[in-house]
Amino acid sequence: MNNFFDDIIAKLKKEIEIEKIEIVDNSHKHAKHKSFSPDKFHLHLKIRSLYLNSLSRVTAQKEVMRVLKDELSNKIHALEISIEQ
Repeated sequence: MNNFFDDIIAKLKKEIEIEKIEIVDNSHKHAKHKSFSPDKFHLHLKIRSLYLNSLSRVTAQKEVMRVLKDELSNKIHALEISIEQ
């Protein structure tokens, strides 16, 4: 696994109570898009968290995006967040 992905997992687990997290790199699916940059990722986070499940979907996603604010401005072009039961 990419060190960047390990850093994302560690950062999220430090800030949010998470039971399980999986990162899927979907960057290859966007290679032909006009705004594609090989320096930025298109990621799908699959998160299992009782805490995030206790929040509304929008609030939970905002919480994840708050934690990853720096990464979203520098290394992540697109982020899909799935919060599983």
